[in-house]
Amino acid sequence: MEGKQKEQFVHSVFESIAPKYDMMNDLISFRRHKAWRRFTMNKMAMKPGSTALDLCCGTCDWTIAMARESRNGPMTGLDFSNNMLNVGRLKVREANLDEQITLVQGNAMELPFEDNSFDYVTIGFGLRNVPDLVQVLKEMQRVVKPGGKVVCLELSKPAKEPFKSTYYFYFQKVLPLLGKLVAKRYEQYRWLPESLAVFPDHVQLKKQFSDIGLTQVEAYPLTLGIAALHIGTKRSAAR
Repeated sequence: MEGKQKEQFVHSVFESIAPKYDMMNDLISFRRHKAWRRFTMNKMAMKPGSTALDLCCGTCDWTIAMARESRNGPMTGLDFSNNMLNVGRLKVREANLDEQITLVQGNAMELPFEDNSFDYVTIGFGLRNVPDLVQVLKEMQRVVKPGGKVVCLELSKPAKEPFKSTYYFYFQKVLPLLGKLVAKRYEQYRWLPESLAVFPDHVQLKKQFSDIGLTQVEAYPLTLGIAALHIGTKRSAAR
């Protein structure tokens, strides 16, 4: 599946699963996604007043966490699924962060923002779903400020046996059944392991960060490699 076809299919997936997205995330990751995000926030070391753009923000958990960490820094969340954003809007309102967080329906492949606009640009569990991940990384690099951080938290590929075989059995066989039983969505959750199959592992993704010109690139495999955090820095402007 390529290009526009992938984009349309992924859009339909997330429009469909939005109401039970958070519950399914907790279930299928055994709530590890919360620990991964805490680890990521520690590595980001946001300062008060920092600005951030959260791509594929979904239901806005990471957007809200960054808003709280920056205290008063403007946050922007972008997602192409209005149903996901509707869930996020409710959570933002409940957190009393309406004035700090702006939510935008848009495409991560063509960001509607000026160059050098944000201290951080993040993407959580969304990079493997885009039609062209290199294009998205280039867009993230474009809109982050010189010296700012491009941050990706994403599922990855365990390398060590026997965990690798156990994980892939769970991910490919059990997870779609959980989606069918709990969220009444089988095809949508079968898509998750399929999307990971063609996605680079953490070493390959680290190289792609470097290849587009990001510096000080760090990669952190998480929970025996089932997820990974990547952080790269945009080169400072030449004096």
